[in-house]
Amino acid sequence: MSSYDSHPSNEEKPGWKGYVEWEKYPEKKDAAHNILIRKKFSPIPEFQFVPLPKTNPILIGHRWKEYHQALGIGSIVDYSWEVVQKEKPDLIHVLDFPYNGETTRQQLMMGKLTDNKYHFVRNHGGVPDIDPDVYELEIGGLVKTPAKISLKDLMDPAKFPQVEATVTLQCSGTRRLEQIIQYPGDGDELINAPWGEGAIGTAVYRGVPLKKVLKYACGGVLPECGHLEFIGADTYFKKNNVYNYAVSVPWRKVRQNEEVILAWEMNGKPLPKIHGAPLRLVVTGYIGARSCKWVYRINALQEPSMGPVQSQEYLYYTSQIGKQNAKYSNGFSIQQMPVSSAIITPEDKQVIIHDGKVTLTGWAYSGGGNWVERVEVSPDGGSVWYAVDPDDLTEKHYHAWRLWKIDVPVDAEGWLEFCVRTWDSSNNTEPTFVRSAWNWDLHVTSSCHRIKLYSVNRSRPATAARLLELEAKGVEFDPLTRPLEFSLEPTESYFSAVRKHPREPRN
Repeated sequence: MSSYDSHPSNEEKPGWKGYVEWEKYPEKKDAAHNILIRKKFSPIPEFQFVPLPKTNPILIGHRWKEYHQALGIGSIVDYSWEVVQKEKPDLIHVLDFPYNGETTRQQLMMGKLTDNKYHFVRNHGGVPDIDPDVYELEIGGLVKTPAKISLKDLMDPAKFPQVEATVTLQCSGTRRLEQIIQYPGDGDELINAPWGEGAIGTAVYRGVPLKKVLKYACGGVLPECGHLEFIGADTYFKKNNVYNYAVSVPWRKVRQNEEVILAWEMNGKPLPKIHGAPLRLVVTGYIGARSCKWVYRINALQEPSMGPVQSQEYLYYTSQIGKQNAKYSNGFSIQQMPVSSAIITPEDKQVIIHDGKVTLTGWAYSGGGNWVERVEVSPDGGSVWYAVDPDDLTEKHYHAWRLWKIDVPVDAEGWLEFCVRTWDSSNNTEPTFVRSAWNWDLHVTSSCHRIKLYSVNRSRPATAARLLELEAKGVEFDPLTRPLEFSLEPTESYFSAVRKHPREPRN
């Protein structure tokens, strides 16, 4: 392709709607850059120093939409939202485009496997519409024999051995809100979505191990291969430049125990479009960003990918790095997910009326092939811990979470701080406080998850009497801050108490 019109983004592959090839055509990327630098785009919204909107979608990706429109590919914006409405209508729409959708609390705790329609989504571009019948995966770079493979051939068990794996995928931004609330950080050009506890989900994926494809289709990789780069069909932007989405993982990860899978099935059903159909990578134990969706090319490289998502983003900085001194080179690349957990029920600031025990539920996960061994909950901010009974944890998997439930003994009343921590099979646990985990890009909020609950202990006689009084009068306890409209005690009772224990000294 040697000439370009004012919108250098014509789709050049029949049956691949919404896909534009950028990486093979430097001149085309230059033409796009020249368009982008001449235009003024909407500012990135402020959502860290102001309250989040109570809308759904919460945030609108005006800038990202305008990028696509400027290059003549704005139609993918509307198509992507149509896919959201069809496949993910019931999620919390954190960002409308590129789509970021969070699983609700109720949906998270429905079972060990997350239903496809409730599984969270973190996309970096629009949703392409690729015809499986014309799909082709290209493999090149430092392999012995470059190859092009159809989806039909990939799915043929006579050609490639198939596997099923139960895998938890987690966005590195899970629980980011906890960092934002206490210590705001980088807003990022592609909005660092204000995720709660629901940017995580677990599914059974069917596909073929990438190492088997490299072996049988390419004859293996060359000795100098150190990394595998995955390129997706979505369009990505960074500082007025345009790319195809590209990330990489080390070759040592690919060759280990079928830990990187080319998947076409999710929970026994064809992979949904919004999750990368017809084919995606599933990289077990790594941050979700490495599990490239709509993958169409794999390159064997000596060094990690220079795509911006790999080399300039998903970096972990020290707490003294920020806007004043951040560089791409002074943060390290986040790959494996650390141990983390969350309390899903009850919710923060909830009033709990109980009889000496408070029931909590949640999830716990660790990446890198470590599994969850123990979950502990504290009702006093982290001094006393109660372990979840093993019978109240879902089964262990090498690459998946465990859901948990516990009845915590609670005698105290009033505001209490509950927190959870998890221990994995390598004896890793979580930092105690958010401040210990804070970093400029607001990734990996792996500190102990904390919530505040207002405890009302019905096993205490005075509390039981007040609750019976409220019931007799037909008065609800909630909302907590609404004052009672009747006297708190009879006059005789008051005088009896203050005579016994005077308010002031008698002498």
